[in-house]
Amino acid sequence: MKAKNFKFAGAARPVPVSLDQGPVASSAPSPQAGDDALFDAYSRAVIRAADEVGPSVVNLEVRRKTGERLGSGSGFIITPDGFVLTNSHVVHGADRIEVTLADGRHPDAHVVGDDPHTDLAVVRIYAPQLHPVRLGDSRGVRVGQVAIAIGNPYGFQCTVTAGVVSALGRSFRANTGRLIDDIIQTDAALNPGNSGGPLVNSRGEVIGVNTAVILPAQGICFAIAVNTAKYVAGWLIKDGKIPRSYVGVGGQNVPLHRRLVRHYKLPVSSGVLVIAVAPDSPAEHAGLREGDVMVEFNGQPVPSIDALHKLLTADHIGVEARLSVLRGTEKLLLPITPQESAQF
Repeated sequence: MKAKNFKFAGAARPVPVSLDQGPVASSAPSPQAGDDALFDAYSRAVIRAADEVGPSVVNLEVRRKTGERLGSGSGFIITPDGFVLTNSHVVHGADRIEVTLADGRHPDAHVVGDDPHTDLAVVRIYAPQLHPVRLGDSRGVRVGQVAIAIGNPYGFQCTVTAGVVSALGRSFRANTGRLIDDIIQTDAALNPGNSGGPLVNSRGEVIGVNTAVILPAQGICFAIAVNTAKYVAGWLIKDGKIPRSYVGVGGQNVPLHRRLVRHYKLPVSSGVLVIAVAPDSPAEHAGLREGDVMVEFNGQPVPSIDALHKLLTADHIGVEARLSVLRGTEKLLLPITPQESAQF
């Protein structure tokens, strides 16, 4: 029987040997050497980022006046004078916050501002020789780039995990029901206590604020983009809140009849059905009724509640706008003046 020739994938090629000079040097590096070099570069990037950002990460213990522990989380110093960025759900409702710095100090602290709608908050601490982080630009983040999370899961301070940016432009809902956009998805492992900690790139720049995981999934974690965080933090430091407008309705998304869409040349095929109108609200003053379907706000389409929320910015507070609604088969244009919304 004729023997068959087998070829083994990845088998090493024999190295020519001279009987009097030893092995002959190969001109090309071995695959193993290349892998080691890449691994070292990756390791160096993670180590460099952890060394740079680690001293800026703080542990937050949240308590009631009675001393009852409500929970814990992470935060990071963003200014030399002690402003710390974290998640709203970490500090919301806190009577007392105990902060532990990376060097073991326990400075006094209080909440400066809190925005549950974006799940961000700012805490002020009072201590010398603080090390603020460098804030990056989330517009430059790319899928596949290295992502390093630093925080205090289960109270284990300055824990470092690393992975990659898995996806961009995700959305999820805050505890208030508002949709948060421009979320970074990563597989850098997060656990309870990581909330509020920084997500960092290989240059040691913060690109996001770690905020959530999907349980029981593994490797699906989320961070609020740093550009959103910078905007919100600025308002919170200045005013302690984010001003937003509201109209005072409860609604649900509904499809529109195709004949109505064609007849009125509507830019949307769905709208927001009004199921409740708050007393003494801008909606009540405008004459909005239960059963109306909102389709446009100031000329902008309103296909969903989330779309309406995005349009109700601070610019519309106290400024008359036009609200297009369908009442039965009739289209109405109602003048409405949004007011500033109360904080959650």
